[in-house]
Amino acid sequence: MLNHSCVCPAALDRCDRCDLLLDFPGLHLVAVSKARAGLVLEVESCDPVTGCPGCGVIATGHGRIAVEVIDAPWAGRPVRIRWRKRRWVCLEDVCKVATFLEQDPEVCAPRGLLSTRAIRWAIGQLRREGATIQGLARQLSTTWNTLWSQVQPVLARAAEDPSRFEGVQVLGVDEHIWHHRDPRRRGPKALTGMVDLTRGTHPTARLLDLVPGRSGTVYRDWLGQRGERFREEIEIATLDPFQGYKNAIDDQLEDATCVLDAFHIVKLAGAAVDDVRRRIQQETLGHRGRKGDPLFGIRHILRAGRERLTTRQQNRLARAFSAHPDHVAVEVAYQCAQDLRDVFHQATPAQGRRLAEQLIDTLPSCPIPEIARLGKTLRRWKTAFLAYFDTDGASNGGTEAINGIIELGRRIARGFRNFEHYRLRMLLIAGGLDASPHTHL
Repeated sequence: MLNHSCVCPAALDRCDRCDLLLDFPGLHLVAVSKARAGLVLEVESCDPVTGCPGCGVIATGHGRIAVEVIDAPWAGRPVRIRWRKRRWVCLEDVCKVATFLEQDPEVCAPRGLLSTRAIRWAIGQLRREGATIQGLARQLSTTWNTLWSQVQPVLARAAEDPSRFEGVQVLGVDEHIWHHRDPRRRGPKALTGMVDLTRGTHPTARLLDLVPGRSGTVYRDWLGQRGERFREEIEIATLDPFQGYKNAIDDQLEDATCVLDAFHIVKLAGAAVDDVRRRIQQETLGHRGRKGDPLFGIRHILRAGRERLTTRQQNRLARAFSAHPDHVAVEVAYQCAQDLRDVFHQATPAQGRRLAEQLIDTLPSCPIPEIARLGKTLRRWKTAFLAYFDTDGASNGGTEAINGIIELGRRIARGFRNFEHYRLRMLLIAGGLDASPHTHL
């Protein structure tokens, strides 16, 4: 079938069906062969004229030269594109350009080893399918270094794009451990991750950046580098109970509402109950919990919400609390933790806020030292704690979810040795990079 949309002479008998399968605008499929590395697709263009990139004068054709690039797999087999590029000669004496080859960024970047389509395919596999560089290199019948050398610049350009920081109204922060090696060889173990938690702009939370270190200074410097416009758009800043991050927010995000994460508040309460249980266990029996000890047998039940307990579990709690007079401290600690948990399950934010204020006022004076310490912590974070009820339940949950995605990506890759590679890969899989506009550059 003749390709009547092409400027080639009809005598060349180009097949538009083959060109449709090739899916490279302006290129024709000339031949297909089977090689050791997979399929080899021989293509060429049909541009009758072209202008010199130096002076713009119509150049003269001077034969063709074959250039081979790696393309995305087809039908489960690796593919090579053998592009018969036209060579052009500029006959203008004053032009500094003597000869040049035709280029098409839609097909491949100049001197590129992978086609644009192959790079786009590899980035999509990395982002959505949990693939590894080594696995993709195997499918392309190439090496790890060859593939990453073509993908990394695209991800780096996307990471430098300032537009990805636009529209951030809710900002979350959390620490992250990226390796367990000697910090003298691989740098700081802890990273600080910033996450966009804005509702409506994106379907899920997205990772904005990872920077080495875990301190208020690291977070403050990152906020300072983003610029005044970025900081002015932040309305809510969520965080875990870490004073360093709180100081950075107070310093750089003065107009933003600081919100303490609800999960970590409940976690602090659960930890206080565990501390009370262990202390009473030692005081009454003189050893750590063992099988058959009343308090040891209810250690898991103490972490559950009281509204979810079955009748059997409630009876086990009652028997354990009544087994010794000193166990009343564990019972009181459990009730205080459940009251703190209930502030997030009230019918209205106003009711939750009233209950939270009551606990902040009463817990610091509790005779149980662990609960008193919990109350003093909540009193110190009172403003950020109560802000939860004024921000429609803003939390750092999306940040924790991003942390889980990062951990999964690290396990799939079996660890990383280069921080910059790690940062780019995590930004990609956690939604912080949109590399699609940059694959044609």
